[in-house]
Amino acid sequence: MTATSHVFFVSHPEVVVDPAIPVPRWHLSATGIARMRAFAERPALAGLAAVWASTETKAIEAAGILAARHGLPVGVNAALGENDRSATGFLPPTEFEAVADAFFARPEESVRGWERAVDAQARIVSALADVLARAPEGAVAIVAHGGVGTLCLCHRLGVPIDRALDQKRQGHVWTMERGTGRVLHRWRPLEEA
Repeated sequence: MTATSHVFFVSHPEVVVDPAIPVPRWHLSATGIARMRAFAERPALAGLAAVWASTETKAIEAAGILAARHGLPVGVNAALGENDRSATGFLPPTEFEAVADAFFARPEESVRGWERAVDAQARIVSALADVLARAPEGAVAIVAHGGVGTLCLCHRLGVPIDRALDQKRQGHVWTMERGTGRVLHRWRPLEEA
């Protein structure tokens, strides 16, 4: 199986955290930019035919780096966005992790007003199918977010929603076969793709 038949689900790498700016408008940090540039050079991405992103700034920036390296435009689909956390806005890291744990542990509940995990999962699964139906033949990169990426991964694996399958930090990728949807590997750091 060649990379030309793969779908790469990429979570944006590190961002500049600024509580004064809405989270969807955060930009990639210098580290995130460097990691994304290195990822764009990975041999696994040879033959990339399409790059898609959510509407969030950090995802569009990361997708732009990848697309530019491969001479491609960036398609944008709002349904690829991270789970809606606007009810709380920015949360300090410790509080955020506790709420994220609850989001995954109680997928049929809205935790502190966040989008329910089951709803975010249905949305991202549908968005992925829509993108793949519209993308040309060949490998596709979806540059989005870790939370919805994990929800999509759980769906593709046929397992319940579980944070144990989440990425360890920002800037990871999981890969599946485009035709069958079979997961080839779970989250790996961008450097190991």
